[in-house]
Amino acid sequence: MASRRERVRFTGAGGDQLAGRVELPAGPIRGAALFAHCFTCSSDVAAASRISVALAEAGIAVMRFDFTGLGASEGDFADTNFSTNVADLIAASSYLSDHFQAPGLLIGHSLGGAAVLAAAPELDSVKAVVTIGAPSEPSHVEALLGEDRARLETDGEATIDIGGRPFRVKAQLLEDLRHRTIDECLADLGAALLVMHSPVDNVVGVGNAAEIYQAARHPKSFIALDGADHLLSKRRDSDFAASMIRAWVERYLDDAPETKPADGEGVVVSEMGEGKFLNQVVAGAHRFLMDEPISVGGYNAGPNPYDLLAAALGGCTSMTMRMYAEHKGIPLERVEVAVRHATTHCEDCEAAATGATPKIDEWTRVLHIDGDITDDQRAGLVRIADRCPVHLTLERSSIVVTEVADDGGVNR
Repeated sequence: MASRRERVRFTGAGGDQLAGRVELPAGPIRGAALFAHCFTCSSDVAAASRISVALAEAGIAVMRFDFTGLGASEGDFADTNFSTNVADLIAASSYLSDHFQAPGLLIGHSLGGAAVLAAAPELDSVKAVVTIGAPSEPSHVEALLGEDRARLETDGEATIDIGGRPFRVKAQLLEDLRHRTIDECLADLGAALLVMHSPVDNVVGVGNAAEIYQAARHPKSFIALDGADHLLSKRRDSDFAASMIRAWVERYLDDAPETKPADGEGVVVSEMGEGKFLNQVVAGAHRFLMDEPISVGGYNAGPNPYDLLAAALGGCTSMTMRMYAEHKGIPLERVEVAVRHATTHCEDCEAAATGATPKIDEWTRVLHIDGDITDDQRAGLVRIADRCPVHLTLERSSIVVTEVADDGGVNR
């Protein structure tokens, strides 16, 4: 599922206008998340962008924003601290709730991880929290100040260098950091926790992950981001983190209203109420989306009807060949079926006698057959492919019977 992006502005806890963006699914929103970036970074950091896009493709709307005084947000960074970051997160949650959906997931990178742990108990909608390379205590930031810490405490204010960029900070930042403990946050977390950390993180050591994990209550999980740097700057590392979050958070998403097939049988296809063509397909215990391409006004959030019909032909062909191979003891390793659909003119059809040139649907299958098999065995597999039930159904004439439900409504 593709995603789309909206730039937003909202009022932060201190009254400044904060800049953000919301990564939205192409189709319906299955859940919402807030992403908190690392200390002195911005919402444009590559890991935040890649993870947000990946989650949006899974149906989760993700809002990321620049904390006060950073990136495109207004305000003075020197007047901010850990507590103001937590307050900005809560303000962002309110905006997300009012304009899209209340966040069920919080994701925090580095100090942003500590911030989401502190914010989660204040947000009733949050069911799951993810930390990436997070310190076990906010005061860990003091280590980044180096020799500037003494000057900051003496003068009450200093310009420090972090990552090659100058930042003006005040002593109140240190005071606030020292008064925050993760143990207090974790005691009241009230949400499932996923701790992600690289064993070779040289900015925030992996020991911090162990301390967070040990202090947290169940349900909790840990995933090692093996070989990744602190910022997850390599695409493979941020992509891996995104895929793990997608899989883990599934159990904490609110399910969409359940639609059941009529009389417990068949398939139900119903409009989602979003977009021009978007439909939900329910087939027994399975559900998925059907849509049209963006070029004709759809979201491209799922295969179109003819793609599904082609998939049915290809899938039935593969399954039939597999059953035949097992029955005959053929050492078939793998089958792949590529299917193309076209509507072509049929010059030889009987209807051509009327003077019109009718059209006929043409399905082309390309069979890829792997295995140490003989020519006779291969020929047998090709013959049985033509006997697959969907193939026979497409070649036979069919009758479609239409009925109208008495209540005129959708079966649920």
